[in-house]
Amino acid sequence: MHSPYGLELTRTCEQCPQKGENFFCNLSKSTCKALDSIKFTSGYPKGAVLFVEEEMPRGIFVLCKGRVKLSMTSSEGKTVILRIVQPGEVLGLHAVVSARPYQASAETLEPCQVNFIRRDDFLRFLSEHAEASLRAAQHLSGRYQAACEQIRSLGLTHSASEKLARFLLESSLKGQETKLGVRVRLTMTHEEIGQVIGTSRETVTRTLSDFKSKHLVAVNGSTLLIPNKSALETFAGA
Repeated sequence: MHSPYGLELTRTCEQCPQKGENFFCNLSKSTCKALDSIKFTSGYPKGAVLFVEEEMPRGIFVLCKGRVKLSMTSSEGKTVILRIVQPGEVLGLHAVVSARPYQASAETLEPCQVNFIRRDDFLRFLSEHAEASLRAAQHLSGRYQAACEQIRSLGLTHSASEKLARFLLESSLKGQETKLGVRVRLTMTHEEIGQVIGTSRETVTRTLSDFKSKHLVAVNGSTLLIPNKSALETFAGA
């Protein structure tokens, strides 16, 4: 079924062509069928807000296609991007399970397909399907580990150069291996990257230019090439 935002919406998990090893993507057939019966599938345009921090949880959001930005904003208006959510991930799980407000705001970075499951329906689903409960625990554990790594990177990395190098190396994990190096599509602006690594847009631009002069990276539009990952890892102190 087509969406107004140029997406081909997939209504059932069993028929999803992007089915993988993520939280809800590899459940048994009977559990997937039960999940399909309680979810609501929608397409969202770029810039749509799924929920905002401090809002009480209405339910969870499963990202099927596209990318979503999770961010927090201080009372002074300073924004920190926690992470970029990829297809297969679940948003709002901690808030729904703990009955606490959402800890961050979620905004689509491009047209997205999102499955929404109401809180009461989801908690009943977990109580009736042990494998889904285990996956939920694994997902929460994984997010905790990722948060610890982010704190380590922001708090124990001393320079903006190290932080940017670590960010680029993490981005390269989803990149394409070529004869010239690892090719990465960077769709975030310099300001957004700065919000992820805790520095200013100007610092990101200046540091990226320094990386190019040292031949650590090459940039062509939104495409970034890392010709030698080991050199960038050395630079990052990894």
